[in-house]
Amino acid sequence: MRAKTKMIHGGVTGDENTGAVSVPIYQVSTYQQDSAGNPRDYEYSRTGNPTRHALETVVAELENGKAGFAFGSGMAAITSVMMLLEAGDHVVMTDDVYGGTYRLMTNVLNRFNLDHSYVDTSNPEQVEATVKENTRALFVETPTNPLLKITDLEKMAEIAQKNNLLLIVDNTFATPYWQQPLDLGADIVLHSATKYIGGHSDVVAGLLAVNSDELAEQIHFIQNSAGGVLGPQDSWLLMRGIKTLGIRMEANERNTAKLVEFLEKHEKVRNIYYPGLASHKGHDIAKRQATGFGGIISFDAGSGEKAEKVLNRVQYYTLAESLGAVESLISVPAKMTHASIPADRRAELGITDGLIRISVGIEDADDLIEDLAQALE
Repeated sequence: MRAKTKMIHGGVTGDENTGAVSVPIYQVSTYQQDSAGNPRDYEYSRTGNPTRHALETVVAELENGKAGFAFGSGMAAITSVMMLLEAGDHVVMTDDVYGGTYRLMTNVLNRFNLDHSYVDTSNPEQVEATVKENTRALFVETPTNPLLKITDLEKMAEIAQKNNLLLIVDNTFATPYWQQPLDLGADIVLHSATKYIGGHSDVVAGLLAVNSDELAEQIHFIQNSAGGVLGPQDSWLLMRGIKTLGIRMEANERNTAKLVEFLEKHEKVRNIYYPGLASHKGHDIAKRQATGFGGIISFDAGSGEKAEKVLNRVQYYTLAESLGAVESLISVPAKMTHASIPADRRAELGITDGLIRISVGIEDADDLIEDLAQALE
């Protein structure tokens, strides 16, 4: 079954009892048991819910995994994965990581003696040099947020296997439509499903899939114990979003290619970050391990003041955090999504005050180009 067909016909696709072609929203907390301690398929909705189960099933299929899991947010999914580790363990992480992930590791999980090191994972030699005796996991984001750096997942899998590490991949930007990390050697793949998978700026959720029955059992235990589960209404919204994920990703990328072409020729634009560019350092790796380059562009307007002027003038771009929606979103990471990262650290990474990130939507590309042109002028 090909990707777009799987998004329509994968997993649980309807209701056998009524013939409904859409999985019902089971707005229920508990379930009648046949006798004490003898439940049917479900007993309590934190442990399992039919609507959430339908979503988790299709996520596993899309990622070619053994099992899928749905959480109340992307950060809840990441936190649950980190709960697989123990105090004193060490994690090697992509340096250009989402600001929320940075905040979680640096300001929350450090309280539980979970150590971590940030490294440029697009450089395998640096990754290997950072592995220590107590390293237990390698956490990779590719493409990264917001500098769109690309990590070679097959190389990371080699390093992980050599050192007996869990390979965890944040696949939010690429989605399972463009990239399947489990097929490339990852153990766990996760998403902020708030972004492309939901696709309509109307749900907050996190998803993950695993490559083994053992990991599935461990994650389910943590999900049930910690309780950060996704509710049935939001699960239903994500299933609706998944049905159009393929055609939305293709439309996003077509528009993005046109915008990049425009930006390349604009004299006021510096340092365009987009893996679809042949000049991008990770272009060849992205082309090899994914089937598309995605719909996120970052570029430098020259200064924080110039970036602010662009934000104030655009009409068809919504100034907002998040990404991956049908509408185009624009942001300044230094002030928004990555404000939790200290200024000196942002400067070290290359996240300047003038860096603008655009999540390209599915509007008419000519309107988006004309709007950005007048804003830059």
